[in-house]
Amino acid sequence: MAKEPPLKFEGQVVTIHPGDKFDVKLDSNDHVVKCTLSGKMRKNSIKVILRDKVSIEMSPYDLGKGRITFRHK
Repeated sequence: MAKEPPLKFEGQVVTIHPGDKFDVKLDSNDHVVKCTLSGKMRKNSIKVILRDKVSIEMSPYDLGKGRITFRHK
């Protein structure tokens, strides 16, 4: 069975937790998702602050967790 592609959403950071964990409120349906930084963002030291607009990827199997993949300017 093939691996399912990730779901992509955009949202805004509403809370910052220790250990590079963030709560992101989705633009499409106002759900809050717990997110971490993706490997490339961590490797390149891209900082995410409160109220940043970000793109996230989520697994179709667990819609409560996600990965921040891009920080919009």
